[in-house]
Amino acid sequence: MNLINKKNGKRLADNLKIADNFFKRLKGLLGRNVFDKGDGLHIIPCNSIHSFFMKFRFDAIFLNKNNEVVYLIEDMPAWRISEICFSAHSIVELPSGVITATETCIGDVLEFSE
Repeated sequence: MNLINKKNGKRLADNLKIADNFFKRLKGLLGRNVFDKGDGLHIIPCNSIHSFFMKFRFDAIFLNKNNEVVYLIEDMPAWRISEICFSAHSIVELPSGVITATETCIGDVLEFSE
């Protein structure tokens, strides 16, 4: 799946996976050694994440039900817990640096497409 910032047309991911059940959300990115450019994970529903046991840093974009960006974490290190974002309905995890490279900001709307 593709993920595009509707404001500027920049592609955040072209290999986005969906974690929309208990087991997929539980596994998340655990067990991966790298997070390649273009990869991503959309966790639904979700309003907080952790990076326990992670082997790499990553960016996280918190979205409301309208896919509007409500919170951002750039370059999240291992062994951290994000704050709870009560306005978030889902979170997209992306390789570190994607938020900056795509100029994604709070208030932007993201579009998911095949």
